[in-house]
Amino acid sequence: MFDFTSALYLGLRHPSGSLPPWSQLTTGRPAVLGVPASQERVAQGFAELQGCERGILGPSTLHLFWDLFGVFGARGVAIYLDDGTYPIARWGVERAAGAGIPALRFGHHDPGALERLLKRDALRRLRPIVVADGFCPGCGEPAPIAAYLKSVRRLGGYLVLDDTQALGILGHSPRAGVDYGLGGGGSLRWSNVSGPDIVMVSSLAKGFGVPVAVLAGDSALLGRFEAQSETRMHSSPPSAAVVHAAERALSINHHSGETLRARLAQRVRRFREQLALRRLGARGGLFPVQTLTPGAARDARLVHARLAASGIRAVLHAARSGRASRISFLITARHRVSDLDRAAEALARAFAEALGDSTSLETTHGYLDLQFGTV
Repeated sequence: MFDFTSALYLGLRHPSGSLPPWSQLTTGRPAVLGVPASQERVAQGFAELQGCERGILGPSTLHLFWDLFGVFGARGVAIYLDDGTYPIARWGVERAAGAGIPALRFGHHDPGALERLLKRDALRRLRPIVVADGFCPGCGEPAPIAAYLKSVRRLGGYLVLDDTQALGILGHSPRAGVDYGLGGGGSLRWSNVSGPDIVMVSSLAKGFGVPVAVLAGDSALLGRFEAQSETRMHSSPPSAAVVHAAERALSINHHSGETLRARLAQRVRRFREQLALRRLGARGGLFPVQTLTPGAARDARLVHARLAASGIRAVLHAARSGRASRISFLITARHRVSDLDRAAEALARAFAEALGDSTSLETTHGYLDLQFGTV
């Protein structure tokens, strides 16, 4: 099978032989009683990579969001959630809403809708906490972070970003020939913004290939987080294995990150070119998640099944909330050019067969959503 379902975008795998040995996986005590110096060092490294003052590692973004919205879940605040935000951040918001904190949604990547809500709620004098993904792979666009931040700062609030998709991929100073920017620091570096009113929650399981998460932001806020965290009291901390892998990922990013990102951009561009040759298109720009939208849920399932029969594994997104079923190809730096060419050919054939026309691809033109996102 040719696999296009893995989000290990840079191709980092961290086999056991590549990591330093450890005498035990865990200390047997909760993080609130202290963490090894190596864990603090790794957390700080990822915080600085993103342009933040301090970092804390957590077992997952779910642990971090659960605690973060427990910290924020005090009277005098209101939460405003970008409607395209990934479910795990939404679950944290739901915790705060269950505790009686006002929580409202606004249109995806719509600063105007956010501003209208804030103006409507101005008389309540609640400090806003705006929650969004740094980058949305669904629409292939970065969040309008600067615009969100302008609204937040005017009212003394916070901007909370899940930067799982962008961390390790996007960076500072994007330009011709450096499609993703430099450094891999994620959405803040890409948007050239920073400040103590920004909180970043990111899994390292995609760009860096490590199943652990990092909370990054202002030292004072993270101090409150440590003091009030429930999961740091009642859950096991990250294991020695994942901490070593995260440290290795930081080192690889420092020495080889630009080469890996350049290779990834080349692979994504090749896939899009091969689709275009077959009069097909995908959303995603040069981001490694390339998404196609067939005309109906039945057609998407059929295309997906025909791809599998051809030895191509892709991601099928079920229809929901008025959105059509979609098929995504996740491109990594490990894919060979021949893998991409074969996938594009199999996709074109699958669409032609799904339309009942295996001799001509002319009828597929317009059958896909041909909107091209930009990074």
